[in-house]
Amino acid sequence: MVPVLYLAAAYLCGSIPFSWILGRLKGVDLREHGSGNPGATNLLRTCGKGMGITGLLLDALKGAAPVYAALYHGPEFLWLPAAAVVMAVCGHVLMPWFGFRGGKGAATALGALLVLATLPVLCALGVFIVVVAVTRMISAGSVLGGLSLPVWGFVFSVPVLEKAVMLLLALAILVTHRSNIRRIIAGNERKLEGR
Repeated sequence: MVPVLYLAAAYLCGSIPFSWILGRLKGVDLREHGSGNPGATNLLRTCGKGMGITGLLLDALKGAAPVYAALYHGPEFLWLPAAAVVMAVCGHVLMPWFGFRGGKGAATALGALLVLATLPVLCALGVFIVVVAVTRMISAGSVLGGLSLPVWGFVFSVPVLEKAVMLLLALAILVTHRSNIRRIIAGNERKLEGR
């Protein structure tokens, strides 16, 4: 029973709409501006770099916190941290407060997996940074960084359960970014300002 309650708590933690809350503090409902998404990228575009970075860090933290706590549940629950990753990301993507519509999950996945598989995640973050620097598209960085996760998992020989979670999250990032991928292919995806 404790694992079920814990996973429910991980989902609820992941569902905290930090970026939306930060937008509201600026008098903006992210669901009515920009892309309409309540996540950190829309916060960045709508409210500026400082708020966007704050939202990204909080989204990563809400992914990391339940996974970190799950590491201390004892050897009989070795699967719990990996399950907490999935539940925290599900909470972010399927926010109950907004009719089960939320963000795209990249920052929350980053924070959650950083606890379990630091080196592969740092390498995937490197892919994200390079792609964004070259293309000026956060979505392209998120997709390619996310897709690189399972590859880095194999390179660094992480445990099978963590590899499975990385593969699942890579697929989830593809699904949540499908409209961005269509716009990238069509050549009309929004780019960061300043180029």
